Amino acid sequence: MSTDLTGAGSTGTELTGAAAWAGRALGERTVGYTETDAILYALAVGAPAGDLDLVFEDRLRVLPSFGLTLAQWAPDVLAEQGAFDNRAVHGSQELAVLKPLPRSGEILLNARVGEVWDKGAAAVFNVIVECEYFVATWSLFAPGFGGFGGDRGPSKSAALTEEPLGGASVQTVANQAALYRLLGDRHHIHIDPQAAERIGQKRPILHGLASLASATLPLAELAGAHPADLVQLAGRFAGVVFPGDEITVRTWEGGRFDARVGDQPVLTEGLAVFG
Repeated sequence: MSTDLTGAGSTGTELTGAAAWAGRALGERTVGYTETDAILYALAVGAPAGDLDLVFEDRLRVLPSFGLTLAQWAPDVLAEQGAFDNRAVHGSQELAVLKPLPRSGEILLNARVGEVWDKGAAAVFNVIVECEYFVATWSLFAPGFGGFGGDRGPSKSAALTEEPLGGASVQTVANQAALYRLLGDRHHIHIDPQAAERIGQKRPILHGLASLASATLPLAELAGAHPADLVQLAGRFAGVVFPGDEITVRTWEGGRFDARVGDQPVLTEGLAVFG
């Protein structure tokens, strides 16, 4: 499959560097899963064994954020194609839910690179995955790949200054990263102490997507909703969570939230809307 790397509808000048990846197709993939996979996911993001709607096949409702594990292959494809190097980090995540995921089955996913923003010292690659059930967008922050003269993209949102409407917490567990990696993200920093040490961490860290999904459980409770009723989710990853940490969330009007471990922010610019 060939991809047009010229400026769409503008001067026709050939794009170079990180800009050349904008709009590139990353392919289609049919991904299957079982009820067991959906239950494992719920447990791996902190659902208690007593929440039968999430962990018992007879009453199962699939958490919408499970779709992010089904689509994880797409940003991995971009990395494998050499768009950036191993300094790149997952900066933020968005999820728009179109309809509930089935309890099991196969889903056709289509992936592409969206906009590529120039932050000067870094580039931000947006990877978009679409299917009939959701649209998910990864923003990947790649140091050393900026400076190509492109649009800077949106700035960070202003810090929330008004008093939060409410707060709650969720307790992660010591084996949570070990469980979550069984769903597909096998990066060594989540299981191997030596790999974690190489990135400056004292021990393996919890996956950012696991932290984000874990936060939706108390957020749903604060909203008086079921976690499977999530229709929109977003968050910027601002710090690490270690398995066993307690994540505290605070909420504001319109579904806005943040999350902390102690006094350290771990999720900012959060949005969780339930139908």
